[in-house]
Amino acid sequence: MKVFASAISAAFFVAATSAGAQQLAPSPTLDAIKARGHVECGVHLGLPGFSFANDKGEWTGLDVDYCRSLAAAVLGDATKVKFTPTSVQQRWAVLQSGQVDLLSRNTTITFSRNATLGVNFQGINFYEGQTFVVRTKAKVAAVKDLADATICVAAGSTEEKMAADWFRERNLKVTIINSQKNDDAISAYDQGRCDAYTAGIGALAGQRIKFKNPEEHQILSEIISNDPQGPVTRWGDERWQLIVRWVLNGTIAAEALGVTSKNVDEMKAKSTNSEVRRLLGVEGKFGEMMGISNDWMFNAIKQVGNYGESYERTVGMGSPLKLPRGANQLWTKGGLLFTPPFQ
Repeated sequence: MKVFASAISAAFFVAATSAGAQQLAPSPTLDAIKARGHVECGVHLGLPGFSFANDKGEWTGLDVDYCRSLAAAVLGDATKVKFTPTSVQQRWAVLQSGQVDLLSRNTTITFSRNATLGVNFQGINFYEGQTFVVRTKAKVAAVKDLADATICVAAGSTEEKMAADWFRERNLKVTIINSQKNDDAISAYDQGRCDAYTAGIGALAGQRIKFKNPEEHQILSEIISNDPQGPVTRWGDERWQLIVRWVLNGTIAAEALGVTSKNVDEMKAKSTNSEVRRLLGVEGKFGEMMGISNDWMFNAIKQVGNYGESYERTVGMGSPLKLPRGANQLWTKGGLLFTPPFQ
């Protein structure tokens, strides 16, 4: 009876999977990408470690790597992506208008954004936490020491609201100076027009290296919020949302399963692990279910790498930012990063 029940369960799973794939509507976004031959990715105006263009126009960063992984999965080539820099204020309109296929630009996931802006968040690629950068000579030890200070912040950002809420709830007075662009807020702080600048700890690490004298500034270790960030798509087009979500999951799963850009060929040829084989397209038809090639994640990992490889070279110890993994470590190693199984 147990064998019979197992067989029925397996048959039901296969049937349900096939039915689900047949019911998934065509994707106008995917069709448009295939027709134009590249992914349009909305990124930050310029944040080292996440999305930053050098003087040759070459983009690098954690969010940029994700866009390249997506291009490799969808088109088989990680170079087939174009980057559109977006400000805090512009990003939603740029996405909603269809100018870009997704946003990958350190955007915090919040309820109100999901409920009112016509956007969906497709997972977490960075666990951020808001804090402050201050001048070392100010001898600020804790956030509460900023009472009566002036604080620079980008207008319309989650950091602007969180900072105002945090100090008000503790009956501490501060003056918040907002600027329409991140760079303007940072410049105001660097020029001494305010006592502190607030953003996520990862963003601050990237911004500090652009200061005139980085060694004269310190980032507080205390955080006042948890701000998970990840790729964003428009409402609708469930097939495209599925692809965006599972490419991110695939890069995380690859690290958890020990699949890297260096060993992916060998793993594809020799691994007996069923999940690895499904991830790399040896078993199952996971790519086909979404309307792309079954070697989608093999291409992404081969050309860009797994999540850990990307993290280390963009924001980790192999980068100028040298951010510890912290919450962005795999859950099996004490972090928060995990992915649903490839089953």
